[in-house]
Amino acid sequence: MSKQTYRVCFCFRRRFRLAVAEAPDEIRGFFNRYSENGLMSADHLRRFLVEVQKQENATLEDAQAAINSLQELKHLNILHHHTFFKYLFGDINPPIDLKRVQQDMTAPLSHYFIYTGHNSYLTGNQLSSDCSDVPIIQALQRGVRVIELDIWPNSNKDGIEVLHGRTLTTPVELIKCLRSIKEHAFTASDYPVVITLEDHLTPDLQAKVAEMVTQTFGDILFCPDSDCLKEFPSPESLKKRIIISTKPPKEYMSAAVPKDAQEGDSQNGKTASDEEAWGKEVPHLEGPASGNDKEETEEDEDDDEEDPDEGVNRFQKSLAPEYRRLIAIHAGKPKGGMDECLKVDPEKVRRLSLSEQQLEKVAEDRGTDIVRFTQRNILRVYPKGTRITSSNYNPLIGWMHGAQMVAFNMQGFGRSLWLMHGMFKSNGGCGYVKKPDFLLKSGPNNEVFDPRATLPVKTTLKVRIYMGEGWYYDFRHTHFDQYSPPDFYTRVGIAGVPADVVMKKTKTIEDNWIPVWNEEFEFQLTVPELALLRLEVHEYDMSEKDDFGGQTVLPVSEIQSGIRAVPLHDREGKKYNNVKLLVHFDFV
Repeated sequence: MSKQTYRVCFCFRRRFRLAVAEAPDEIRGFFNRYSENGLMSADHLRRFLVEVQKQENATLEDAQAAINSLQELKHLNILHHHTFFKYLFGDINPPIDLKRVQQDMTAPLSHYFIYTGHNSYLTGNQLSSDCSDVPIIQALQRGVRVIELDIWPNSNKDGIEVLHGRTLTTPVELIKCLRSIKEHAFTASDYPVVITLEDHLTPDLQAKVAEMVTQTFGDILFCPDSDCLKEFPSPESLKKRIIISTKPPKEYMSAAVPKDAQEGDSQNGKTASDEEAWGKEVPHLEGPASGNDKEETEEDEDDDEEDPDEGVNRFQKSLAPEYRRLIAIHAGKPKGGMDECLKVDPEKVRRLSLSEQQLEKVAEDRGTDIVRFTQRNILRVYPKGTRITSSNYNPLIGWMHGAQMVAFNMQGFGRSLWLMHGMFKSNGGCGYVKKPDFLLKSGPNNEVFDPRATLPVKTTLKVRIYMGEGWYYDFRHTHFDQYSPPDFYTRVGIAGVPADVVMKKTKTIEDNWIPVWNEEFEFQLTVPELALLRLEVHEYDMSEKDDFGGQTVLPVSEIQSGIRAVPLHDREGKKYNNVKLLVHFDFV
């Protein structure tokens, strides 16, 4: 055996001996119960999978495959105490299935939450960052299915650029963005990519866009046979297709820069690390926002509202016909206020866009109207104009009302974006998550789900946080404390409808790279279908702000019961190589 191989083996044995030495009594008890004379056979492991992990259909072959996954046991049929512990902490034992599309994908697009980006081309803040195809590529690689492009004439008025209009952002050519979308659209998912165009072009430039789009995407571009769809196609029928969605350009001609932006970006260059080590806490959904929100909402409405003198008919005449034929998902805000906006037309479907504040305002007394609208039509929610640092909002305000496209600034990071990442871990990470049935169906008297209603508890989720491991390998040994091991604690809670929202924490384990908390938490859930489990590890610091030690968000509806290894991620959502929590999940 070479010295290098010896060191690797020694480090492996030392690592897992340390972890096993710290293992809670309950873990030791499970091994003793499902083993014989200190050895766990494939049959013993199968019983453990069925009875503890709740994998009722687990076979002897499944158990043997789990044993074989441990490299040092490839030619053996048994687990020892330390290899059983390694199995529990291994990648083969995840909390959710990240690889398999599990839901029905044959329903109309309006029946799904869709992974949606906002100003997808920006590399940083909304006022002065560069525009590029790089964040578009990164979003597609993560699984984002809706890419937003703001298209403007170039300085010579003979070409098209993508930029955040009337700001200091530097432009990128539209053709470069389109080519990058084509190249990377289906690297993470085969399901359709929607390009939402915020159009500020003249008819002759619209014709150029039509030519670019047609030549770039060719046969993968979905162009409907009729002018307006009566019902949206399904994600399954649109696999590996590109869809264009836009609304009449006249809606944009009066677009104004938010007052905050006109006065200068006092937060220019600020990053999430300037707020808190892990980002601001997600705001609650307790009614409308206060302060200057009324003014900001009115500005957003002005930005998005159609000129009363410029109707859809004039738009149809002025729009280049070849450009119009590309639009599969028609968008626009009808004249006549919110009554017209939320009207459901049995003969056609469309997309409506509302700012986060507009949605909150309308949801106060018309929540069920929004739900009814989103049963057939698509609602897109976008960040308010004053989120100059590319921060985000609480996505649950959109999801609980059935909004399919809750648009987020994917280039930022923080707790709100972690919720978005967590939601779209569902359904194999394909970018489409089937909405719960209660958001899709009407009752005998045409009643629909009321997001404000007080509902009974449907299920209780028990979460026992056993321990954590891996920081010693993924962090510098002086990262948390200069002279002593870290002092870790875990925050655990639920994001969901207001009645289900809660956040709790474990005790702090001092001076230990392998903290063992062994604490159980119970969460009574009224709407588990929309609930997300939040896990964050912090390192307590007496003199300064607590340090960030990792986070993850899991969709409750897909959590697998039993003892599971939960990988943690950094602030940007990238998975650490080794950092994990060992957690026992149970539903009662």
